[in-house]
Amino acid sequence: MDVHSLPPRGRRPFTRRAGSLLALSAAAALALTGCASGGGAADDGGDKTLSVWLPGTNQAEIDLVTDTIVPAFEKETGATVEVTYVDWGDISTKLNSAFAAGTAPDIFGHGPAATADFVVNDRILDLDDRVAAMSAEDRDDLAAALPGGQVDGVQYLMPLSLQGYLVMYDADAFTAAGLDPDSPPTTWGELKTDADALTERDGSGTITRSGFLAPSQAIARQQSFATFLFGAGGSLVNDEGTKATFASSEGVEALDFFTSLYTGDDAVSANLGEDYLNAPAAQQPLVQGTAAMTIQAPSMMQQIVDAAPDRDLRVMPALSLEGGDPAAFGGAGPGLMINADSEAPDLAWSFIEYMLSPEVSTEYTQGTGTIPVRASAADSDYAKNSPIISTFLEQSGNLQTNPNVVGWVQVRDALDKQLERALNGVAGSQEALDAAAAEADKILAANG
Repeated sequence: MDVHSLPPRGRRPFTRRAGSLLALSAAAALALTGCASGGGAADDGGDKTLSVWLPGTNQAEIDLVTDTIVPAFEKETGATVEVTYVDWGDISTKLNSAFAAGTAPDIFGHGPAATADFVVNDRILDLDDRVAAMSAEDRDDLAAALPGGQVDGVQYLMPLSLQGYLVMYDADAFTAAGLDPDSPPTTWGELKTDADALTERDGSGTITRSGFLAPSQAIARQQSFATFLFGAGGSLVNDEGTKATFASSEGVEALDFFTSLYTGDDAVSANLGEDYLNAPAAQQPLVQGTAAMTIQAPSMMQQIVDAAPDRDLRVMPALSLEGGDPAAFGGAGPGLMINADSEAPDLAWSFIEYMLSPEVSTEYTQGTGTIPVRASAADSDYAKNSPIISTFLEQSGNLQTNPNVVGWVQVRDALDKQLERALNGVAGSQEALDAAAAEADKILAANG
């Protein structure tokens, strides 16, 4: 469910120069003047060429960035911006090769969880001073996103969007089951009770409609567990990033709940391990009627609504678990970092500020179907016309993400393997979490 942990595959890097100078709106052009670092190109010794690598091969994003956003930036600054798109599956390998060869781009995009590894290898610039020079209004507007790009409290990555996973539910199914769709659950315990009423079985007791589905496939199950853990008031690692903290009473409570969805007489979920998240919209469980509630990301939620226009589909706010505060997995999405060896750091920062200016940022997230990084985007037509985006923006303060610590991907994978054992009944919750924590502590110590 991390954007960077579920990459599309199978394409070669795609480079495209922005050829036509298509201007954005006058407001967007003014945003550059007011937001970008004045005289950036001059401060870089007159170098007005900028190389940018962006991960992913989403054609809508490619067209928006290269045909609209980049040309407008070039027109305002006189700079030349060369954008290269690289498959998510290849971005880390290609960046490592480029760094070794001294050909890495001035700016590159990646997921937040990769930031700490770039920091420890001195590959990216500390952006603290540049962020501090932004207006207080800008910093407040970006407050929900900025922490996701920090390592040890220092800003290194500037997120371009927020990501998040909330529960989408079929209001008609609620009504048919005697539940009130206008008063959805506020805790995971209440959700499980409602899911039991929504679950349908055939004569042999096999679930034919899941009352609720949480992602349970490889990697995604770690984010599902994190959602329940955060909702219980637990955490994944300590503040220093040196020890795992998920083998706690909150962790056991979270994993017990997760396991109960799929096992026992009161199970409410079918098809353990199935990847419904990445199924086409028309094959989504909510569209097919094989689930009444599912955890989803905003972009797929909109596709589901488009695929089932006659359904009354709604989004729940974040939920809590046994006394914890409402929380859900999410937070900062992929963002931009500046190469520590860039010869045009000021121009690079100007480009990042332009991407994060209110009008351009909203246009970018609307074009990619993601959650805006600015709280003020709640007043945009994009948010106002989308109950889905509005809900995610309202819940942005309840979104929590994986920690930005060196070695996290290895820790995540170790935890993921133990979660699989627990979900399949091979190990109990405490046993599985203790084993994962022991492995995680070794990884964190080796990278500390």
